[in-house]
Amino acid sequence: MLLSLTNEPRDYAWGSASLLASLEGRAPTGAPEAEVWFGDHPGDPADVAGGGTLDQITGGSLPYLLKLLAAGQPLSIQVHPTVAQARAGWERELGLAADDPRRNYRDDNHKPELIVALSERFESLSGLRPIDDTISLLGLLGGGEGVARLRARLKSAGDPLRDAIGWLLGGEAQREVDQIIEAVVTASERDDAGEWRTTLRAIADVAKTYPRDPGVVVALLMNHVVLRRGEGIFLRAGLLHAYLSGLGVEIMAASDNVLRGGLTPKRIDVPELLAILDTSPGEVPVLRPASGEVVTEYPVPVPDFALTRITLDGDPVAIDVAGPTMVLATAGSVVVTSAAGEEVALAVGSTAFASADESVLTLSGVGEAFVARPGR
Repeated sequence: MLLSLTNEPRDYAWGSASLLASLEGRAPTGAPEAEVWFGDHPGDPADVAGGGTLDQITGGSLPYLLKLLAAGQPLSIQVHPTVAQARAGWERELGLAADDPRRNYRDDNHKPELIVALSERFESLSGLRPIDDTISLLGLLGGGEGVARLRARLKSAGDPLRDAIGWLLGGEAQREVDQIIEAVVTASERDDAGEWRTTLRAIADVAKTYPRDPGVVVALLMNHVVLRRGEGIFLRAGLLHAYLSGLGVEIMAASDNVLRGGLTPKRIDVPELLAILDTSPGEVPVLRPASGEVVTEYPVPVPDFALTRITLDGDPVAIDVAGPTMVLATAGSVVVTSAAGEEVALAVGSTAFASADESVLTLSGVGEAFVARPGR
């Protein structure tokens, strides 16, 4: 069975007013357009051509959620639990109502993510930077009290990154937070920041959107990653991250479990955040496609999903599929054909859904598409 799916953009405040409209070749609505969901998640199941929604067909059984994501402003700094942490948190909160503000866990699943850039530049904060590198960065911020206290915490014994993040978010360090943010803004305007110039300007831009937010200083501890079109990053459980700007294809496990760590008016449960946070520092590998590849795989170490990019130049491309599969058109003209001859012509920004009984799909046309399916 082959179906055509669409959905309306979600109007989160951080959404871009132009990126999705530009992708789809239409006029902007004037409202922020943040995400388009292609899945059977009860929060916003995809619409099926001819009537109904995808969850009515799948029963809510898809192991993944595919999205278009358009960030015009920074998203919240966040982290997702492992399966074990999610199950334990879900059990602890069984007595809380679904809309209880104290609830952290919406389900008992993990939420690993993969984002692939569609815009020519996609900026993110991904993972915690090695401490020695951050101390080097702090050397550009002068000798103010806030910077000195942060530096001292990062040089302490034990788990200095966990200690520093708890201190910043705990509510007792606002004076130091304000001083550090002021120092970042000043340093970002200098011409001698060297290798840190781009990072400092990115954090200063975050501060414009979230002035006085302790998350701005948490962001200062994170890797600033700039993706080019077609490049991706995988975000495992426990990894602190935030998207800053750009358009991308995102796929994740079917979960809504988010613990926030700043850049948001929403609740931040600092003890629970620290309990699931992986403070192992290091760079997050960028997944880069080889030049000229027709089929690009983005390998991820989880069974929930797999994502493949197909670049079409007029020759049909047949792909083997197993399990419920989606084909999302992101450029040009794409036609999806099943082994039985069913055919769906995709407008850019729309998706074809193939049920689990399909084994081969053929993509034709001139353009680009992303194929989402369960992992192997």
